[in-house]
Amino acid sequence: MEYGFKAAGLVFVVLLLQQAPVLIRATDADPLQDFCVADLDSEVTVNGHACKPASAAGDEFLFSSKIATGGDVNGNPNGSNVTELDVAEWPGVNTLGVSMNRVDFAPGGTNPPHVHPRATEVGIVLRGELLVGIIGTLDTGNRYYSKVVRAGETFVIPRGLMHFQFNVGKTEATMVVSFNSQNPGIVFVPLTLFGSNPPIPTPVLVKALRVDTGVVELLKSKFTGGY
Repeated sequence: MEYGFKAAGLVFVVLLLQQAPVLIRATDADPLQDFCVADLDSEVTVNGHACKPASAAGDEFLFSSKIATGGDVNGNPNGSNVTELDVAEWPGVNTLGVSMNRVDFAPGGTNPPHVHPRATEVGIVLRGELLVGIIGTLDTGNRYYSKVVRAGETFVIPRGLMHFQFNVGKTEATMVVSFNSQNPGIVFVPLTLFGSNPPIPTPVLVKALRVDTGVVELLKSKFTGGY
């Protein structure tokens, strides 16, 4: 009887393995349709967004004028304004692995140190001159790379590296950046450390930053309102 159970188990495993290649071939990494316009109201949970029916997509999803004009560069303490054009703002890029941002700067304005965890960034300065800074990982000794990038010039920032832009000119500046993700994500370093919800315990930051409690509490007070 024991031998019979073992034999039956072996047959089951063999049959399962025979089906495995069929299951693997059922997936496809390439697009299987022209477009998958994001249905932002769908309750279907996927890595991205479910598709709208083609009949409901229209053709406006192919075009956007959202970054044709910039926002108020004096609307926050950073002196800059980010106009996002990711999948939430442009459903037509769903599954295409691309998105864009426009960033406008007041003189002396900054797009503060931040990280895009899901995308490499390539950008072009449209007007003005920006100091672009990129900080390498510990593997490079935290090397700081920088250059003043002027109108018509470009830069690239590898995925996951901390970076910033700072307007070193006397006039407003504008850049447009593209990402190889429909949702690149963003982690602003100052806001993450001092404006998280709930807050990071003060003793952790005191120890990590090697400063007094009063300094940490002061910095936290600067970010209670968010970005």
